[in-house]
Amino acid sequence: MDTPHELPLDQVILGDAVRIMEMLPAGSIHCVFADPPYNLQLRGELRRPDDSVVDGVDEDWDRFTDFAAYDDFTRAWLAECRRVLRKDGTLWVIGSYHNIFRIGAILQELGFWILNDVIWRKSNPMPNFRGRRFTNAHETLIWAAREKNSRYRFNYQAMKSLNDDLQMRSDWTIPLCTGAERLRNAHGLKLHPTQKPEALLHRILLSSTAPGDVVLDPFLGTGTSAAVARRLSRHYIGIERHPAYVEAALGRVRRVRPGTASEVAVTPSRGETPRVPFGGLVESGSIAPGTVLRDRLRRVQAVVVADGSIRAGSLQGSIHKVGAEVQNAPSCNGWTFWHFERDGAWIALDVLRTEVLTNEGNGHERSNPPGNTAAERSGTRTGRRQPLPVPDGHDAG
Repeated sequence: MDTPHELPLDQVILGDAVRIMEMLPAGSIHCVFADPPYNLQLRGELRRPDDSVVDGVDEDWDRFTDFAAYDDFTRAWLAECRRVLRKDGTLWVIGSYHNIFRIGAILQELGFWILNDVIWRKSNPMPNFRGRRFTNAHETLIWAAREKNSRYRFNYQAMKSLNDDLQMRSDWTIPLCTGAERLRNAHGLKLHPTQKPEALLHRILLSSTAPGDVVLDPFLGTGTSAAVARRLSRHYIGIERHPAYVEAALGRVRRVRPGTASEVAVTPSRGETPRVPFGGLVESGSIAPGTVLRDRLRRVQAVVVADGSIRAGSLQGSIHKVGAEVQNAPSCNGWTFWHFERDGAWIALDVLRTEVLTNEGNGHERSNPPGNTAAERSGTRTGRRQPLPVPDGHDAG
């Protein structure tokens, strides 16, 4: 970083999280993912029933003298996260019962606005070897906007697509990082004790960022968030104070191929889809007056009128109003209810709308709109940025 005003995109930076963030410009980050030290307060070794030692979290970076010291540390890095976030930016922070409640209280004191708490349920948790407590099978994520009135991003439709067209819930079942994804040192031991699974970061970044957005991870660890951000064509800035973790993260990110624009484009949410009135399609000749419309099962039919309404017997109105009345229903999405005939197949109006939007984006016009022939009229026939460069160059993992 040459000056405090330059944003070091797609870099892994060795150093202290707070000091490095102090050098970043205010209001420059779209999303922060933070996996801070858990302050596990472990005392002594944890052993399995066979007396082997559990490879747990006992690193110096997770040691604090007392809760007050941990709170001071938490308040410092959260304050910097809030300063560098854009007004529409959001923060994700993950933790366990040891620290997440303290973090939640402090971020509220600083002015963050909590949007959700998400439970990451581990499908393969570590057993409770001493048998004195419940098996700790989850961690908690807090998703928060920079402030109460932030116009934050939530890719609702993308989350539905990821969940077989069902609303995504706030309890996520994802296995721990294992197998080839788990980074190990020369002795075969886990390189980082709390490396997060890429599937978890995939869901986080897909839900709350867009291609080209800048993602900051102040505790990068071995680079999970940076690797996933690069794969999803988001920019990243990773900060980590452990040299071995930085080296691992750099190598990991360099092996990732950024997704193309078509691969990483998210399903647009309702408010992001340009409005196309049915009358506009009639007016432009995309569908002709007199075109016969039918429902999917061909139980009812209507005819397109020149003013953009449709007529079914004595009923006349919008595609939505008439669709509702012929079904005796309170409402109807006319774009998916009504179909027109093309080349012997009955196609939903929504398909025509999508084609028109696509053609307009490509500068094309539809040359042969449905309903333009006498036979059809007689009834015989509806985000945002550039690719990423190769990096120069925690999740607490």
